[in-house]
Amino acid sequence: MLPSQLTSGHFKNYPPKARRLAAGQIELLRQLPESFVPLLLREMISYDWKFPAECKDLDRQLNYLGSLSQEQRERSMAPFAQLRLSSDLNRVDWVNSPGQYSEQLSAHLWATHQIDAFHEAATEYLQKVDAALPPEPPPVPRLGLAVVGKGVEENKYPLFRKLRPHGVFFKQVKPENGLNALLETVSARAAAHPIPFAHWYIDGGAHETAMGAGVTSVSYNALDSIRSELLKKMEKAIQAGIGGPEALRTMMAEMRPEEVGLSVAANDAVLSHFQVSVLTEGSGTQIFSTTFVQWAAREALRRAQPNTLLARFAPRQRQRPMNELLSGKQQKVELDPAGSLVDADMGAFYTWLNQQRLPGSQQSSFLVWFEGHHEALAIAPSLPRGTESDSPVDMKTLLAQII
Repeated sequence: MLPSQLTSGHFKNYPPKARRLAAGQIELLRQLPESFVPLLLREMISYDWKFPAECKDLDRQLNYLGSLSQEQRERSMAPFAQLRLSSDLNRVDWVNSPGQYSEQLSAHLWATHQIDAFHEAATEYLQKVDAALPPEPPPVPRLGLAVVGKGVEENKYPLFRKLRPHGVFFKQVKPENGLNALLETVSARAAAHPIPFAHWYIDGGAHETAMGAGVTSVSYNALDSIRSELLKKMEKAIQAGIGGPEALRTMMAEMRPEEVGLSVAANDAVLSHFQVSVLTEGSGTQIFSTTFVQWAAREALRRAQPNTLLARFAPRQRQRPMNELLSGKQQKVELDPAGSLVDADMGAFYTWLNQQRLPGSQQSSFLVWFEGHHEALAIAPSLPRGTESDSPVDMKTLLAQII
């Protein structure tokens, strides 16, 4: 089927909001190339459980495409229309399974050496959208907080090396009540700017304290039963010989929250789908808490674009044979605090990088702290770069310097 043959009836299996959105844009969809429409539908079909920032981004794309004349639209879509598509792609139900179509399209583009042309076309298209309809700046400068090294008593590993050129390395931070100061800061910003999904607390263990209604909280320990259920399904699929890693990835991508015990009630659907995506799309997020925190922070920044994010890394389990890890049958999990600190140090750097990709990055601030110790690194427009400080400072005072 070609996009020109689309009718509103083709979207009958979409969730309510997605169905209304797709049906309302049907005239536009009919005029777009067959290599592009499924990619747009991949975003539309999950509209009901997208974060507000994601909905705004998709709406911007649709408004941009709808504002163009037919000639302008054809010119803008020409790089996509020129892609050579395989007849096998026509056999995929790209209306109801746009994600599967996207995977097969990617494989086809790689195999036919067209992937560079596609990336160039996609980049140029998004640049045009941003130029025509710039994304809104955050209502308050973004603040990223990372806590690393929980459970580490002594450390000889040189921390924050990749971040030091961008901020101030504090050597005499007073650790008393440091974590409470960070948690209170997140709660205060959520109370002052009560925007849905704009303030996050992600923990690699258990949440240190219950946060207010304005803070989205996700933790590794709270998802223990969900992770166990997911690992069982993965192990069962592998033992049944489902067809290799590609088939396993497809199975994971199609996993729904209710299949692993998560609520899909109206108030929980968005966060439940997010948590499932973190556990099914991230490599190792089901097994290693440090990987879980890094990926959850990455996806929260990319998708929800929060104004405040606190990512607290906790000790992960030691490496073991993959079959043993997937089985989850070990009675006592042995933790690796020292190795986890190295993971978390790199995870904090990636979290800062992902924050820098968001609108308003020049005004954003970032702080990473070695939990329970005297070392921290702060990056903010008001602070110099590549410097060190030996002056004693408590966490509240340090936070005041960057907010």
